Amino acid sequence: MDNDAEPVRFDTKIAVLLRDDLASWQRLNVTAFLVSGIAATQPEVVGEPYEDADGTQYLPMFRQPVLVFEGAKEFMTVAHQRALGRGIVHSIFTQDLFATGNDRDNRAAVRAVQQSQLDLVGLALHGPKNAVDKILKGSRMHP
Repeated sequence: MDNDAEPVRFDTKIAVLLRDDLASWQRLNVTAFLVSGIAATQPEVVGEPYEDADGTQYLPMFRQPVLVFEGAKEFMTVAHQRALGRGIVHSIFTQDLFATGNDRDNRAAVRAVQQSQLDLVGLALHGPKNAVDKILKGSRMHP
């Protein structure tokens, strides 16, 4: 039987890693884009819709917190390689995407660059806590 008074624990972690030289508006924009990939492909992380006391309904959100980290440009590549090596699903955002204006052009911009040459400005990860922690080792919590 579930005890509503006990804290909820999660076996997985949702985390965003942002490059530390982004402008504030870029950090917010990149974070929103990155986590949308997790919500779209990992339905188990999305909770039930919300409803206020008046019965007005709202969209569901993630069931667990999203932690945001930052790291240097060089660390972005390290974290990306770690995620690939561990088979952790993740979304990416590259510098080139700031110059595009739609999904088709975004995908084409990523497709045009070899994996080792991607100019990463953000990653979003969802996976077992321990694995995500190891991928992000060396980054710091976003201020």
